[in-house]
Amino acid sequence: MKTTEVADPRGYDAGKKISGRKRHLLVDTIGLVIAANVHRADIQDRDGAPQLLATMRQTFPWLRHVFADGGYAGEKLRQALARLGRWTLDIVKRSDTVQGFEPLPRRWVVERTIAWLNRNRRLAKDFEATIESAHAWLFIASVKLLSRRIARHSSAADL
Repeated sequence: MKTTEVADPRGYDAGKKISGRKRHLLVDTIGLVIAANVHRADIQDRDGAPQLLATMRQTFPWLRHVFADGGYAGEKLRQALARLGRWTLDIVKRSDTVQGFEPLPRRWVVERTIAWLNRNRRLAKDFEATIESAHAWLFIASVKLLSRRIARHSSAADL
């Protein structure tokens, strides 16, 4: 079997013009992965977010404030989150008047984390045969990031 053939179903997101899978990440304020969810690309972002937040609700019950980009906007997501508990959802939108790149408050943290994770060869493209495998490699890459950060800080403390 060739590496490009996959067994799991994949979807197509016409808005983003991508086929395959999407990753949803929940990161803390310094960019470390708290929770992640991988699903077919044909599931809208605002439908994938409640799944992600529900998975981490028991582990981090004190989490109440979430920053998200415009793809997560809408009453449908707010209603889904209301069923999961009390949340404050801030949608960080890009200004229509800005041309080119502009770092947005809070949103750049998750974008930076995605860039760090995509440096891993297995995450650069969707090579995995199953969603579970893609999810596992996402966490393996995040553990690698965390362990390198710990090693860097511990070696700096030894100086």
